[in-house]
Amino acid sequence: MLACEEPLEIRLTYGATVERNTKSISVTMRTPGNDAELALGFLFTEGIIHAKNEVKKILDQEENIIEVELIESFQPALEKLSRNFYTTSSCGVCGKTSIDAVRIAVPVSSDREEFSVSRELLYSLPLMLRKTQPVFEQTGGLHASAIFDTNGNLEIVREDVGRHNALDKLIGSAFLDDSLPFSNRILLLSGRASFELIQKAVMAGIRIVAAVGAPSTLAVELAKESGITLVGFLREKRFNIYCGGERVSVGSKNPSCN
Repeated sequence: MLACEEPLEIRLTYGATVERNTKSISVTMRTPGNDAELALGFLFTEGIIHAKNEVKKILDQEENIIEVELIESFQPALEKLSRNFYTTSSCGVCGKTSIDAVRIAVPVSSDREEFSVSRELLYSLPLMLRKTQPVFEQTGGLHASAIFDTNGNLEIVREDVGRHNALDKLIGSAFLDDSLPFSNRILLLSGRASFELIQKAVMAGIRIVAAVGAPSTLAVELAKESGITLVGFLREKRFNIYCGGERVSVGSKNPSCN
C-alpha cells in the first residue's frame, strides 16, 4: 500500500466584471481529496484572501486543476505572490525569493489569551491522532494536522503527503465553516514543526502548536515573535517546551524542557 501523490494546480480568477483575470499561482504535490480546502487554506495562509465572502465559487476544472473565483469587488493582495509558488510535498517553502516574503503575510497580534493545558492532556494527543489515521497505518507515508480543544477533544484532522498541505486542508475546512480564528485551540503536527507551518498557524490564530518531531530555529523564532506556545518531541510521555511555557501546566514534575 502506497500513499497517493499527484500534482494540483491552483488557479485564481479575480478582477472587475469587464476585465476578469485568471492566474495560475501554485502547483503543489498532494494527496488527492479535500482539494477545495487545500486551495482556500493556501490562499488564506498566504494572505491572499481573508474571508469566505470574498470567494464567489470554486471550480474543479480538468483533472488536478482547481480554480478559486473571487467576487468582482474584491482585489486580492497579489503583491504577496512575490515568490515562486512551486512547492513539493517534502519541502513547501522551497523557491521563496526571501524569508521577508513570508513574514510580510503574518499578522503580528498583541493578544495573549489566558488559558493553559496540562502535560497529561498533551501526552494524550498523539495517540488520539493516530487512531484517526488508517491510511497512515497502512502506508506510513502521510503527514497529519489536527485541531483539539483545550479539553483534548479532537475537532478536525487532515492528512496529506505534504505536511504543509495537511495544514492548509485543515485551515481551509475551518475557512469554509467560518470558524476561524482557532482561538483557544491546540494544533498537533504529526512530524516536525517548520517555519512555514508556524506561519500558517499564526495566520489561523492558533496559540499552542505541538509537534511529534523537532522544530527548526526559524520556527522557534517566529513562534516567540507571535506569542505562540511551541512544543516539540511530543512522544512517549515527554516533550520539550521551546517558548510560551506559561500555557503549559506541568505540575510538580517537569517534562524535558529546553
